[in-house]
Amino acid sequence: MFSSYRGLPRTVWTVFAGSVVHRIGFMVTPFLVFFLAERDVTGSEVGYVLGALGAGHLIGPAVGGLLADRFGRRPAMLSGLLGSSAAVGALYAAPGVWTMAAAALLVSATGMMVAPAAYALMSDAVDAERRQRAYALFHWGSNIGTAVAGVLGGFLAAHGYWLLFAVDVTAMLLYATIVVTRLTETRPQSAPQAAGATSAKNQDGIGYGVVFRDKLLLALLPLFGIQLFVYSLTEVALPLAIHDSGLSPAVYGTMAAINAILVVVLQPFTTARLARLPQLPVQAAGSLLIAAGVALTGIADSVAGYAFSVAVWSLGEVVVSGIAAAVVADLAPAHARGRYQGAFSWTWGAARFAALTLGVTVYTSVGPAALWWTALAAGAVTATGTLALRGRVARRAAETKREQEAAGLRSVPSDEHPKTATLAA
Repeated sequence: MFSSYRGLPRTVWTVFAGSVVHRIGFMVTPFLVFFLAERDVTGSEVGYVLGALGAGHLIGPAVGGLLADRFGRRPAMLSGLLGSSAAVGALYAAPGVWTMAAAALLVSATGMMVAPAAYALMSDAVDAERRQRAYALFHWGSNIGTAVAGVLGGFLAAHGYWLLFAVDVTAMLLYATIVVTRLTETRPQSAPQAAGATSAKNQDGIGYGVVFRDKLLLALLPLFGIQLFVYSLTEVALPLAIHDSGLSPAVYGTMAAINAILVVVLQPFTTARLARLPQLPVQAAGSLLIAAGVALTGIADSVAGYAFSVAVWSLGEVVVSGIAAAVVADLAPAHARGRYQGAFSWTWGAARFAALTLGVTVYTSVGPAALWWTALAAGAVTATGTLALRGRVARRAAETKREQEAAGLRSVPSDEHPKTATLAA
């Protein structure tokens, strides 16, 4: 069962443990619509808060990627985790719609700062051949946490929404403790110089110019974004559909738990088998499964119907697990891994923002059927585009690997070779 994860360094397993804890600390967001209704926030006012939540997903990844490359992976992760714990408390205490919106913005912005740094840290710690497995393990940990959160979330919500907020704050602080006590900094301090590219460092600066000049990455990210938009509908439109079917918030919690349990059970076996196959064709197949499962939500009107649709897109989620992040890591220069992962996480945030705004608008104004058909068509588009780029990605990844090996920048676990990593100031 765990053979696909054998040989991964301690750093990756520590981040895996942290991802379990971190994901348990995401109980509030899935139940936010129900929490707002309890606070008499309804109609268009809900859109303001959800829109602010989505906007934070556009800010956090960019900031997190910059901090990870400038100051180090650990400082970036800590900034996000401590900021998240404070923002969650502010959201619960917010007295009105606009203060709730501001707090929701901070919750998502700080929360999204963590992923780019964690992805960059794992990219530093493992070589290209093991990155997909490392990212799949990270995703697996997130789903273990989600399974726990799904089971507890509905129960806690029924006994008071304040319990959800308390668990979220506690989980963020616990993960911060793990970062401080168990993780060693991995940022390659000498990447540009080791490659004889001091001028390239000056050209790149600390901003995202290095990303915007990468035409292949800019072609890939929209395709990943479309797939992530479709997947994000499972967190945004699915609770609306369940609510419109007259079902309780606990049903949505059950669906989240079904998804997480399926991923937890299936992913180790699936990763072991699919890791041997070319990444982008597998990514395309998984994208189609996710789109089909989301589209099936449109014909569900019972617990069983929703459970079946969840099973289909959960299988797609298992199939694509770790691939997109690994592809981005394989394309990234060593000195810009944080920013490349920041750009990828920003794409995820943009997809969530689109789901929270455009997706909700289509659902409520045009109709649910239009949204489900759009999801199906989008899945076909992203699968086709991903396959078209397969050859370019393979050639570029091989070239990047050769350059980094020639420069002496082969990824190694910092806990195995402490002299290769320098703690950020």
